[in-house]
Amino acid sequence: MSSNITNGDTPGSETPTERALRASELSYRRLFEAAQDGILILDVDTGQITDVNPFLVKLLGYSHSEMVGKTVGELSPFKDIVSNQAMLERLQKDGYVRYHDLPLKTKDRQHIAVEFVSNVYQAGEKRVIQCNIRDITERKRTEESHARLATAVEQAAETIVITDTQGAILYANPSFAKTTGYTVAEAIGQNPRLLKSGKQDAEFYRRMWHTLLRGETWSGHFINKRKDGTLYDEDATISPVRDAGGAIFNYVAVKRDVTREMKLEAGINQAQKMESIGQLAGGIAHDFNNILSCIVGYLHLAKGETQNNPVVLGYLEQITKATNRATDLVHQILTFSRQNKPEREPIKLNHVVLEALKLLRASVPATIRIITELTETPTVLANASAIHQVIMNLGTNAWHAMRDQPGTLKVEMNVMETEVDFVRTRPDLHLGRYVRLSFTDTGCGMDRATLDHVFEPFFTTKAVGEGTGLGLAVVHGIMKNHDGAISVYSHPGEGTTFHLYFPAYEAGPIEPTTEIKPIPRGQGERILFVDDEEALASLGRQLLDRLGYQVTMTTSVLEAVAIVQAQAKPFDLVITDLAMPIMDGVKFGGQLLQMQPNLPIILTTGFSGLMNAEKIRGLGFRELLTKPVTARVLGETVHRVLHPPATVG
Repeated sequence: MSSNITNGDTPGSETPTERALRASELSYRRLFEAAQDGILILDVDTGQITDVNPFLVKLLGYSHSEMVGKTVGELSPFKDIVSNQAMLERLQKDGYVRYHDLPLKTKDRQHIAVEFVSNVYQAGEKRVIQCNIRDITERKRTEESHARLATAVEQAAETIVITDTQGAILYANPSFAKTTGYTVAEAIGQNPRLLKSGKQDAEFYRRMWHTLLRGETWSGHFINKRKDGTLYDEDATISPVRDAGGAIFNYVAVKRDVTREMKLEAGINQAQKMESIGQLAGGIAHDFNNILSCIVGYLHLAKGETQNNPVVLGYLEQITKATNRATDLVHQILTFSRQNKPEREPIKLNHVVLEALKLLRASVPATIRIITELTETPTVLANASAIHQVIMNLGTNAWHAMRDQPGTLKVEMNVMETEVDFVRTRPDLHLGRYVRLSFTDTGCGMDRATLDHVFEPFFTTKAVGEGTGLGLAVVHGIMKNHDGAISVYSHPGEGTTFHLYFPAYEAGPIEPTTEIKPIPRGQGERILFVDDEEALASLGRQLLDRLGYQVTMTTSVLEAVAIVQAQAKPFDLVITDLAMPIMDGVKFGGQLLQMQPNLPIILTTGFSGLMNAEKIRGLGFRELLTKPVTARVLGETVHRVLHPPATVG
């Protein structure tokens, strides 16, 4: 045993120190072999690799023998390390070198990223360098992914907010500040309730939290309030965030400001609503116009029979005034419904506005001051009568808003060039040059609920008997007919401003001319008058008889065809209603033109729908008269058709 001990053949021959050293070396070797980081051992003097662990062999793809005996700079993966000699010198001086992110290529040319740490330490009597190489490729990819996600969140147009389970804001992206007016610093730690507008009740929020506390995603619409007090609409999706065990520890909200979209949608809905009501109003107006035609015509005949009775004439004059009001009302219905599109011509808008304001000045109290700032503007394509109606309606509205106290109505006109952002929220306008006419009053103003309905027909805030609710609807319809738009801005107690936009028209204006002439009379020309309503047919016959024509009357289309066929001498003119049973006026007139191609035909209508004078003439007819037709209009039209101006050439 002693011999064995002396010769060092058995463990028993080792000293305790030697055994401890050998155990330490064995322990280190096991750690070296099992390490999940790559390890290189270098000679401190030569820089040659003296050992490499299995993990690094697997990581780089080089065998143990391919690396041992070479310097770090001689190995392909490490040849791009900046100045290997400088690294050795730093190690020898400082005993430590670290690269946080070192790109390497493996033997099969795969790219990896490593953390490279070198230390100099004493191993027995020798100093060696140990290089620990940690593969951070996946960690780096994860960090880059997180960085991309963070960048996307920071730059997202949508507002992104993260809260704790109690609703306290832990994170908000820059879009939050842009949308709400609060800085991110102001928001952190606050509850999103700081955005509450009061437009949604407690039950709304209770249902939202009930959904979230069940662990479900909530989607909905907020009406929120910015820091400056203005309201905005927001679509939102709020989702719970769970930890590895499934417990909710955060909520994330993704929200988008949809204020502009909501305004556009409201505008589209309003347009559709007004179109539907317009179709209904057009049908009603047809019947009203037939009734008014009877009243207007028989009033004219009655006045002719009572010239020597001033009392009766006075009564008839009052009926005439009421009839004119009814005619204007029906005209307003057709105007707002865009069924009665007025003829337009190039005019200077400021001249028309000044004329209308003179009439307005005479109709409003002296306590209302009217201020004008009308600059010289381009020509617009407009109907002067329609513009008069617009100004009278807006002026009367302003007066009613200020009539409890003295006030000011300011009328301004200027030229503007529309921009992309401006027309984006005003679908009735396009890019280009407009004349803007503005009416600003110092009246009581309107709240949001009133503004939402202000252009709807029959909507009024006036007392019973003070208004029909058609004024602003008519203005809206007129602006549509003029290819323009109207907008309104108002707050309770702060007055109201209406802006009217007319497209500029490059052609020069046409100066309007008016001339009063006596009603032309006939010379015994033969006229066939057709209307399915007997009262109107009889009225037409009597009016034309008094103007010197020979009139044949009928209420039946079939009878009218038979009359024309039976006449040895053709009629000089046929006047027929457009809307009749069995056969409408267009088909009836078409049959007559087949029998007598040059026969002059006038159509009358209480509601023309899509039919207008241009289309009527294209079908071979001469004129289209809209009811109610006065004796003057009827006489002038018949004379014009029977005696057309001579053509030259």
